[in-house]
Amino acid sequence: MFNWLTKKLTRKITLVLLIMLAALSVGVYFYTELPHEFPAEYVLFALGGLIIIFLLILHQYISRPLSVLTKQMKYLLTGKLYKKIYTNRIDEIGIIAQFFNEVTENLESISKRLKDAQRMASELEIASSIQQTILPHESPNIPGLEVVAKTRPAVEIGGDNFDFINRKNNTFIYLGDVTGHGAPSALVMMMANTLLNTYSEMYDNLYDIVVNTNRQLKPRIKSAMFMTMVILKWDQNTEKLTYLGAGHEYILVYRVATGVIESIKTGGIALGMVPDNSKLVKEQPIDLEKGDMVILYTDGITEAKNDAGEMFGIDRFKETLIKYAAVYGPEGVAHHTSLDFSQFVGEAEQLDDISLIVMKYTGKEIDAGSAANAQTKTTQWLENINEN
Repeated sequence: MFNWLTKKLTRKITLVLLIMLAALSVGVYFYTELPHEFPAEYVLFALGGLIIIFLLILHQYISRPLSVLTKQMKYLLTGKLYKKIYTNRIDEIGIIAQFFNEVTENLESISKRLKDAQRMASELEIASSIQQTILPHESPNIPGLEVVAKTRPAVEIGGDNFDFINRKNNTFIYLGDVTGHGAPSALVMMMANTLLNTYSEMYDNLYDIVVNTNRQLKPRIKSAMFMTMVILKWDQNTEKLTYLGAGHEYILVYRVATGVIESIKTGGIALGMVPDNSKLVKEQPIDLEKGDMVILYTDGITEAKNDAGEMFGIDRFKETLIKYAAVYGPEGVAHHTSLDFSQFVGEAEQLDDISLIVMKYTGKEIDAGSAANAQTKTTQWLENINEN
């Protein structure tokens, strides 16, 4: 483009110079043909005036605009404050000016985007830090249960949410999954976490906790946002486990006596989908024998795909859990399941948040070693793969 414009400008300047040369030649010719008594000063004066006029035209329409353009380009290239060039010209000079304006606008837009990206990265880092403080860093000491939890968001911050809430003789354990991932999901996740913790202080049954949480959450989020959830209540005195579903994945129960996994449909409707879910949710029991395991998960596991587009799936997940539950406790089951999962998905991009909670019913009569294991830290999903 610049070569084309340069050639056109060169042609224009050459044309002006040729016109001047032609005018000078004409003047010389007439001077030599004029009578000798005609004053030579008049001719020289006329020629000089003609040259000055042409030079002024050259300066006004070519040299001066080019000087302005060159000056602003120099400012741009040296990082100094430059100005946009306003002109109504549609010739080569106008094209160069328009090109300069478009380049500077693009540079300003890129610069703004870079600044916005830096600001957003900083804010995401802060939000991620806040979210990490909300998620429990270690499972509580729950008499009768051994618990391990693992999670990994798809991006800096995610919508998966879980917590262990101790209230007198009850422990509430929940796992939630907000639609999508990223900052919007994380905000809904944090609101839900606050509400669940607040209402667990007020009520000792799952029904009232979930109904009131939904009532407060619904008007505060967009219509397209909601959170599936399953929440359990462990009564330490009676060693009874109950659950309430809000449109979440299955609860998986490994039965130690038979070596099989039972799938329990959680039922209910996701939080935030309707203003009043009081007629749609119900607290129900899960009967356990010592050694049985309860597994909670989000669909980031079952719906994950490998490079070939094959889904991990619920059946593969259950087979993996059965294989390791027969040999290991919750920590081993979570660890080896994460290894198998990692080998399956390979280098495929993680598209959704991943969370897994494994609980084992140990009973109150457990040894000191098992009690220590019950205090297992909740770790990042797949974080220990590189150690093997």
